[in-house]
Amino acid sequence: MESWRRNPAVFWVIGLPPTVWLLLFFLVPLALIWTLSFAELRGVIDMEVTGTLDNYARALDPLYLQIFGKSFVFAGVTTVVSLLFGFPVALAIVFAPPRWRALLLLLVILPFWTNLLIRTYALIAVLRSRGFVNFTLEWFWEQANAGLTLLGLGSYQLLGERFVPLELLYNNTAVIIGLVYVHLPFMVLPLYASLEKLDRPLIEAALDLGASQIHAFRTVVIPLALPGIISGSILVFIPALGSFLTPDLLGGTDSQMIANVIERQFKSANDWPFGSALSFLLMYLTFGALALRAFYARRSAGQGRA
Repeated sequence: MESWRRNPAVFWVIGLPPTVWLLLFFLVPLALIWTLSFAELRGVIDMEVTGTLDNYARALDPLYLQIFGKSFVFAGVTTVVSLLFGFPVALAIVFAPPRWRALLLLLVILPFWTNLLIRTYALIAVLRSRGFVNFTLEWFWEQANAGLTLLGLGSYQLLGERFVPLELLYNNTAVIIGLVYVHLPFMVLPLYASLEKLDRPLIEAALDLGASQIHAFRTVVIPLALPGIISGSILVFIPALGSFLTPDLLGGTDSQMIANVIERQFKSANDWPFGSALSFLLMYLTFGALALRAFYARRSAGQGRA
């Protein structure tokens, strides 16, 4: 700290460029959008900042509140499913032989090297009616039908006359699958960072003292991995809440999230004030959820010290 005070020029040379960048390309545009949320349309493209709250009042319409609620549900389910799948993956990487860990981590971050649009279209190829999932299920259906025929049970049509492809696209399930597919690495990496510091003798001590594997996992592993669980949940929940591309390509008319509504306000409807109000209402709700989580975390920490 004293070195910075003795050489303030070094501090300004290092700190000024990122500060200017953050100001010009983040804070200023954010301030402009926030200002537009209090504007009124004066024609097709003209807007006037009047300080009105009508845009926020309109955003509280039950129709938009329902979409907000659906977005929170989608983001919450995505977070839970990512945790359920990501925890075993992170645990497997931690307990893998050292020579395999780098390769396994590379496989986790490999999707980041591919454009999200390409990955989403690849998922469409997997889930569509004539996609890889239905092709695989149809092959198993044919093999099972052939086996039943050999056993003399084919005439009973136990599996039906023909295979009916599953409808895996353009519904809520497809959106959840897509969101988990996109955000799963954001859960695995923080979990791995926490579990890597796991003190394995603690697990061995719990087992030696008579604890079952499930009990040792619940009382030793999970508490030690809690920072990674919290960090991963935040890293998954917030981007999933504002996801636009995944529900747009994989979801149906009833699977749209709030980001899709905001996009239509800025492009199709050309209603920038209302789109800005929706954007900041989403931001307020996100910050409120984070503040509530921080409050309970601080409260739990205080009770633990007590």
